[in-house]
Amino acid sequence: MIKVGKELNDLRLFFDEKAKRHGAVFQSVDWNSLERQKIIFQQLLKIWPDSREAASVIDYGCGYGALLDFLKEHYNLSAYIGYDFSESMIENAIRTHSYQEEYCFTTDLERLQQVDYVIAAGILGMKMQASEEEWKNYCLQTLNQLWALSRQGIAFNSLTIYSDREKMRPDLYYEDPCLLFDYCKKNFSRNVALLHDYNFYEFTILVRR
Repeated sequence: MIKVGKELNDLRLFFDEKAKRHGAVFQSVDWNSLERQKIIFQQLLKIWPDSREAASVIDYGCGYGALLDFLKEHYNLSAYIGYDFSESMIENAIRTHSYQEEYCFTTDLERLQQVDYVIAAGILGMKMQASEEEWKNYCLQTLNQLWALSRQGIAFNSLTIYSDREKMRPDLYYEDPCLLFDYCKKNFSRNVALLHDYNFYEFTILVRR
């Protein structure tokens, strides 16, 4: 049971306002730069071992659809569903991407169907006023949902507890990478990779079936 309903609603309002203020640019999803965004995408997409092999993707927390552009340029994308809880984000995504039948954007979780890979960039890091324990439970529940939607694997990232203490913010959620690695090993698959070597205060986890 999700116990962070107020925080999720506050987050939705936060990103709605960002989307309306900035439009379809990296600032609307709270990235520092396009270069940072690109590096994050590269880490997450290590889940996809051969970019020439066709695969379908759910972009969970898609924002304005930047990952779709990256996938279309570098990967053999057979189908794409971009999901975000912010209606303003989805409106920006639809407006800036020409319609193609194999690609869609939605705020409706019921429209999500099983795909090869589920990619989730930056969806765990902002807890607002939720307690550490409440947000941890929400994150694990979300990972369970992502795993159920995937046929071949999931990739996600999180802020790390190994961040500089003086720079850590009370509204952000910093997780122990070993805890999530262990959770994925015990609950999802023996094939789990932890990436924590790309100079950001975060880590990426890849889970393959």
